[in-house]
Amino acid sequence: MRTRTKVVLGGICIAIVAGAASFLRADDQGGEDAAPVVVVTRGEIVDRALAVGTIEPEIEISVKSKVSGVVRRRFAEMGEFVRAGAPLLEIQPDPTPLELVEARRQLELRGIELEMLERELARQRALSEQGMVSAAVYEEVQRRHAEAVLQEQIARERLALLEKGAVTIADTRIESVVKAPIDGYILEQMAQPGDPVVPLSTYQEGTVLMTMADMSRLIFRGTVDEIDVGRLREGMRAEIRIGALPGARIEGVLSRISLKARKQDNSTVFPVEITLEPTDGVVLRAGYSANAYIVIEKREDVLMIPERVVTFSGDTAWVTVELGGGQTERRVIETGLSDAINIEVVSGLREGERVREKPARQI
Repeated sequence: MRTRTKVVLGGICIAIVAGAASFLRADDQGGEDAAPVVVVTRGEIVDRALAVGTIEPEIEISVKSKVSGVVRRRFAEMGEFVRAGAPLLEIQPDPTPLELVEARRQLELRGIELEMLERELARQRALSEQGMVSAAVYEEVQRRHAEAVLQEQIARERLALLEKGAVTIADTRIESVVKAPIDGYILEQMAQPGDPVVPLSTYQEGTVLMTMADMSRLIFRGTVDEIDVGRLREGMRAEIRIGALPGARIEGVLSRISLKARKQDNSTVFPVEITLEPTDGVVLRAGYSANAYIVIEKREDVLMIPERVVTFSGDTAWVTVELGGGQTERRVIETGLSDAINIEVVSGLREGERVREKPARQI
């Protein structure tokens, strides 16, 4: 009797275990068969074009010297703000021995010429007073004397510039101190004390001593792909994101779109400029790498779903909608604006409906 009871109890246990295993297998299979769904919601969709570039001053000036020599000392350092007309560098003239000798000899020659013409002028004046020479002859001697005075003065001023680096001409002080051309910050210093300086002239560019910029007027300069440039127009809003300032919110307006493309990394791009709006509490520096997202079109409070759940076939778009009770329906929808992640649903779906994800492809 006891043996029969044990056999019955053993059979019941086996049946319970087998039933549980069968239930678990069925549950697992049902979980695998149930496709994930997304819910139709309302939100904002923004179509943007990406521009990659840097933050730069709108105007950056190269500071150069008009006299040759060597840098003697600096009056301002990199990063300082200076006013227009403030001294930046002093250039000490460094003429070659030949230049110095020629300048001195030129002054001596001009002095001799002037002295001779002064004597000639005195003689012609006396003769003119006696009526022995014509007025035209006397005026010609006066003209030559005036030219000799100017030539002697030019030679004297040139020698003064070579020896002292400073001279006053017609109440204007010309000296070898390079002054700031604008109000702004010193961005770079290329010349150190002792470095030679080539002057700026009509036939040479001259040595760049410093670069300056007004940091209150910054712009974004970058490039946009040729695929997007046809959709852009000046005046569009843009959001600037700087990698070094992840929390900063900087906005601007598209101010220039280049008419000419250029090749960059085997692709065709168009340069663009975006004027930045004033930023509160954000310190921008020239050279920051940045991405600009130019707003092409923006729609708010629209029905939307992830674009990945939509199947496109020619001009038709459709989704699989859950109806409840395990039933589904293939429904054609009309789509609108897309931001490459979400897509607008113009018609065919209602808010709150559940749309199935596409089945995963088997590899």
